[in-house]
Amino acid sequence: MKSSKFVSTRSVTTKLMTTATVSALLVGMSSAAYADNWRYAHEEYEGDVQDVFAIAFKEHVEENSDHTVQVYRFGELGESDDIMEQTQAGILQFVNQSPGFTGALIPEAQIFFVPYLLPTDPDTVVEFFNTSTAINETFPELYAEQGLELLKMYPEGEMVLTLDEPITTPEELRGKNIRTMTNPLLAETYSAFGASPTPLPWGEVYGGLQTNILQGQENPIFWIESGGLYEVSPNLIFTGHGWFTTAMMANQDFFDGLSEEDQELVREATEAAYEHTLEHISGLADESLAKIEEASDDVTVTRLNEEQIQAFRDRAPQVEERFIEMTGERGTALLEQFKQDLEAVTNE
Repeated sequence: MKSSKFVSTRSVTTKLMTTATVSALLVGMSSAAYADNWRYAHEEYEGDVQDVFAIAFKEHVEENSDHTVQVYRFGELGESDDIMEQTQAGILQFVNQSPGFTGALIPEAQIFFVPYLLPTDPDTVVEFFNTSTAINETFPELYAEQGLELLKMYPEGEMVLTLDEPITTPEELRGKNIRTMTNPLLAETYSAFGASPTPLPWGEVYGGLQTNILQGQENPIFWIESGGLYEVSPNLIFTGHGWFTTAMMANQDFFDGLSEEDQELVREATEAAYEHTLEHISGLADESLAKIEEASDDVTVTRLNEEQIQAFRDRAPQVEERFIEMTGERGTALLEQFKQDLEAVTNE
């Protein structure tokens, strides 16, 4: 997600290098694979939010034990689906993956893509993640069913839509191909908004925007800046429809096999990384937007007013209904708990 020159070369490099890199990891594994050198992969580039979290985790582990942590960034072991498969197989011990991709594995995780469910006020969002029963009690059980120890869910930033032209209404999105993560409910969101959702892996996004195969995409503002997306999709629209959420987890067999001391070390390192990351993202969106506006005179910024937002919000119920169809009784119960947790923090 850095500049355009990195995007184009990294997508090719990923295809050439991933198999060899994973093979090297497998060759290096032994009966002591989980003992001292822990492998941790995430979805972003150096200096991005997930990398900040991973490095803080690594530093805490290495400062408080004899263990080492090897961090792998986007493209080094493949894309999001690849690193999840490697974690479930035990090749990796830790992984950071957003519900945008985990939704195919854990359908209930798609709840984060019901538009206008989460507030946009940063302090309220953080309080929700800290106190939510759904986040801290229900989701660990859902991840455990897939052989994953959920260690922390955390927010990265408000989602911002970038387009080939400024818009203020759902009608203006009609006919536009909007890139979405490979997540059925996110596709449903953009269908409800009037667009044509186009699920694609990250490596194909910049080129798709550059060639006008895509007319837009959504991401947190720091990702739009670090990925250079504003270069090929310069019109930023703040719709207020949600926050980008991610999750850090471990292979459950690995975690269960740790000593009590090491399990406590992992949990302490996770909390230290979480607190450090919350400090990092405070003000990050404003800083990233300033960098974008300084770098390009073509950029426009549209912040929808309440009346304009309401036109999009009115389309959210059909996405919520689709979520319930996809997830059944468990999804319904999770949605109810989610709303109760949100009400608790918004009423305060």
